[in-house]
Amino acid sequence: MNSVQRIFDAAQDPEARFSSAAMWENGARQWASGEQQTLTCCRVIDETHDVKTFEFRVGDGAPVRFEPGQFMTVSAQVNGQSVERCYTISSPPTRPYLLSITVKRVPGGIMSNWLHDSMQPGSLLRAYGPSGTFTSTAAASDKALYLSAGSGVTPLMSMTRASIDLGLNRDVIFVHSARTPADIVFRKELERLAALSPRLRTFFVCEGLGDEADWNGPIGRLSLQLLADFAPDYLDREVFTCGPAGYMSAVRALLHEGGHDPARYHQESFDITADVAPEPRPEPQTATKETFTVKLSRSSKSFTMNASETVLSAARKAGVPIPSSCSQGVCGTCKTKVLEGSVDMKHNGGIREREVLKGFRLLCCSRPTSDLTLEL
Repeated sequence: MNSVQRIFDAAQDPEARFSSAAMWENGARQWASGEQQTLTCCRVIDETHDVKTFEFRVGDGAPVRFEPGQFMTVSAQVNGQSVERCYTISSPPTRPYLLSITVKRVPGGIMSNWLHDSMQPGSLLRAYGPSGTFTSTAAASDKALYLSAGSGVTPLMSMTRASIDLGLNRDVIFVHSARTPADIVFRKELERLAALSPRLRTFFVCEGLGDEADWNGPIGRLSLQLLADFAPDYLDREVFTCGPAGYMSAVRALLHEGGHDPARYHQESFDITADVAPEPRPEPQTATKETFTVKLSRSSKSFTMNASETVLSAARKAGVPIPSSCSQGVCGTCKTKVLEGSVDMKHNGGIREREVLKGFRLLCCSRPTSDLTLEL
């Protein structure tokens, strides 16, 4: 097929082209989710009183490809401690030379407070490549419903920005919940984007008025009646939800009550507001006392572990440093190739089937079924 034919074919169906995950894999370099790069901060933007956007360029200035809605894991030394956290990329893939994360300052949050207090133009930050399956390419649909709360707006903002940049004029109803009008992240931009695209409709729900006495939007929390008012045809829409875990659970219950098809519901799998030091998860109680040996091919080190432990937790006990973040099989940070042996892995979307076929496993949710040799 010649170049003229390719241009003609794309012009015939731009919606299909830009709804495909394959589209975002062309035109810029692949930054593997397990590969670290150095980011340089370009600017810091105050979004609300406790939310900032940090814009970065990749160290060598090359464009980066990713899908709208994906996240990356950032890494920093905070008070002498290595800390890693997952943050959604709030910028769209249509602007591949710039990556941004939008971060809410969490009380007691290790990384969020460090970013707010320390990150400034010229600062450097280490990060792993884009990852995640919560993207607008996850399901093709003519109509979508975006539901977000707090900083959960970020992946949906990346999706919206990409759609507007490309002039797709998608039928999207975007409902965002916040504590007060002053806490609405991207409020002005969302209003501006809605003015640019008549088929993008935005609605805000606030728990209280705060200092904005003339607020004329709904007060309280999202209800089934409010949802029906905003989107009378919500049963016909593909739903994408992101926010604190409690919010996502409540939304899922609302939609179930309203009769929405669960197969058309998508949500971010980890709590994006979590920033406190993770509590070690208890290992499941099993009758087996079987132990296995784990060898590390690069360092020639080895350690033994119980069959009931995850490989990641056993490695930590043995003093083996392995990058990790979510510990829930979501972020993909601990992805490691198993050279010999087998594991039982139960993940939550943090690894692709083609990576599994190549021998990679997520160590945070893998338990050994034999002796192992890892590419570490």
